[in-house]
Amino acid sequence: MTGATILVTAYREAATIGRALESLLAQAQGAEIIVICPDEETANAALAYPGVSVLRDPGRGKPAALNLGLAQASGAIVIMTDGDVFIGDSALPRLLKPFDDPRVGATTGRPISISPRSTMLGYWSHLLTDAGAHAEREERHRAGRFFVCSGYLYAIRAGLVESVPEDALAEDAVVSHLVAQQGYTVRYVPEAEVFVKYPDNYRDWLKQKVRSAGGYAQPVISQSPLRMRSFKQEAVAGMWRAIRYARSLRELVWTLLLFAARLHLWLLIFWRVKVRKQPLITLWKRVESTK
Repeated sequence: MTGATILVTAYREAATIGRALESLLAQAQGAEIIVICPDEETANAALAYPGVSVLRDPGRGKPAALNLGLAQASGAIVIMTDGDVFIGDSALPRLLKPFDDPRVGATTGRPISISPRSTMLGYWSHLLTDAGAHAEREERHRAGRFFVCSGYLYAIRAGLVESVPEDALAEDAVVSHLVAQQGYTVRYVPEAEVFVKYPDNYRDWLKQKVRSAGGYAQPVISQSPLRMRSFKQEAVAGMWRAIRYARSLRELVWTLLLFAARLHLWLLIFWRVKVRKQPLITLWKRVESTK
């Protein structure tokens, strides 16, 4: 994997960074691995792994941390992931293979929820990753239509994105738009799996979703001709997929409750992002239950 740089953004993730790095090191021979974090505990945990370097960021949010990494990266391909997830076997070679085609500017893997499906919030995570993000990316990939990368695991051709706006809530979506607007394609690689623990309480769920979905209401994405997500698009395209995903009456009830939660979310985004125009530092709230 010579010629690739892996950027791992983390914040107060000393307990999970080891698992993330072990999964990367097992298949990243020859790659440059850089952990970007503001806290000493995570930095020390990362430095325990030979071949891993650490950049200390000023704690201004993930976009600022990524910008430090992008400036430091020396590889022809830059892979981005987080310190609280871990990748599946052969995920990295699979993620890089499409770059043999010079028209490809970015690739993205498939998030897999490790939260229990037997709880309501865990079920929501499975529904949103399987019947939501995975199904939509597959559909758009087959049709040759634009879609956004998952920030949990994606790669870009070096030089296409030199920096990310520091106020970006959904930095993965911003990077995807910047790549596609230069005429490059985005490829979905569902075999490149990344395993993710999702929030286990409603307060944390809202915090996380305001960050991710709220980014689509910011001008850099909402005013793009490549726009992919909105409340209307989600309601029309995703409703029947979500209903069909349920395996029992209990899961059907949880699905209906998710519809109400998504309405709550989009109203919250409209108020906080569109109307009040709250800054990143206010909207970006740490989620503890994903660790």
